[in-house]
Amino acid sequence: MARITRRTLLAAAPVLASAAPAPTGVTQFVRYLRGNEPTHGIVEGDLIRRITGDLFGSFKTSKETVKFSTQKLLYPVQPSKVLAVGLNYKSHIGNRTPPANPEIFYKPITCLQHPGADIVIPKDSKNTHYEGELVIVIGKHTRNASAADAKDAIFGVTCGNDVSERDWQNGAQKDLQWWRAKGADTFGPLGPGIVRGLDYANLELSTKLNGKVVQHSNTSDLLFDCPTIVSFISRYVTLLPGDLIYTGTPGSTQRMSPGDTVEVEIAGIGTLFNRVV
Repeated sequence: MARITRRTLLAAAPVLASAAPAPTGVTQFVRYLRGNEPTHGIVEGDLIRRITGDLFGSFKTSKETVKFSTQKLLYPVQPSKVLAVGLNYKSHIGNRTPPANPEIFYKPITCLQHPGADIVIPKDSKNTHYEGELVIVIGKHTRNASAADAKDAIFGVTCGNDVSERDWQNGAQKDLQWWRAKGADTFGPLGPGIVRGLDYANLELSTKLNGKVVQHSNTSDLLFDCPTIVSFISRYVTLLPGDLIYTGTPGSTQRMSPGDTVEVEIAGIGTLFNRVV
């Protein structure tokens, strides 16, 4: 797994990685290895301060710190399930009829991939695309939530890439469900950290392929905003602390090839960087 350094993130993600204090009310959490065991910490400028306890319940900050630049970051949470929304940006829908409700599907937890680690294209795939997305992290047990309660249930947000094999999704080889088109191993890069306290409805999002911007939008263009998505899902499926919801991708996408690099950058959160092999 490649190392995500402070220098890598600094230019694209000053809130996550700069030495300056985060804005009032904004907290950045990351997950990293402490020896051989994963642990969580809070980013404090050049340092990560370890926390103990329950990230989604009661936790304490410790005196133990590590340098940000020395750590290999992990995807920031271990969920019980991963859901995603299709056709949720006006720019992605195009001429298609907008859905009446959020279009939800599952991604298996085994698709998750760490920041800096490789996206592995299956040998028989010929049309695998990137999809840069804002990802919701649920913070509490949520069932039949109103929009107001759903907003309170959101612990924070992070960056995600809903990697998608279009031929298996929609082409002549399409499956009954998107179990491999959206759920193959490494098809869910996530990170670099979870950020709390931002205005999730107004965040600039961009995706770069080999350094070139190929997607650029703002979460204000979402057809269904974050609380609406959480509220809708919770009518039918109980959401648990740590569960993830990929919220959809803007504009158009294109095929990735081995040797490519993909960066999903969201203002105030950071940059999710992965190579394609």
